[in-house]
Amino acid sequence: MSYTIKQIRLKFFELVPIFILFFITLNGKSVIDFKILSINVHYILIYYWVLRQPQALGYGFIFLSGIITDVVFGLPIGVSALALLAVAAVAAYVRVVTVRISLVNDWISFIPALLLANFIYFMSLYFSNYSIDYLYLFKNSIFTFIFYPILWLLFTALLNLMKD
Repeated sequence: MSYTIKQIRLKFFELVPIFILFFITLNGKSVIDFKILSINVHYILIYYWVLRQPQALGYGFIFLSGIITDVVFGLPIGVSALALLAVAAVAAYVRVVTVRISLVNDWISFIPALLLANFIYFMSLYFSNYSIDYLYLFKNSIFTFIFYPILWLLFTALLNLMKD
């Protein structure tokens, strides 16, 4: 079976979310950290793609990405994987109950995903006797929520390229 250029391009764009996921995982830059703000791109990436194109990002890839993140950052194994799977679970639930796709709906429904993921992350580290920077975790959540629309627009443009 021969592929046309359009089919090859569509197959490539279907794999882009997985490439981005593992690039930020292996690079150790799942959290973009500046002096005063930090953005957890992992959460936004997983939430968007599980919500909009669930076949593009499987739960096994999400779990593997979390395990690799734990190894890269030196966290107890499974902490990030549980948090990322919590984000994916909330996104899957929101996908089922959503009637209309819009930025505002996605952005507001991202709040419970962030709260649940950070709660799981906090509790896992707390019971592992790992030191937790509460202010950093709070700032990370706030700025991740604020920057969601920017990455939503970027990922929507990529999704539109996938459908052409």
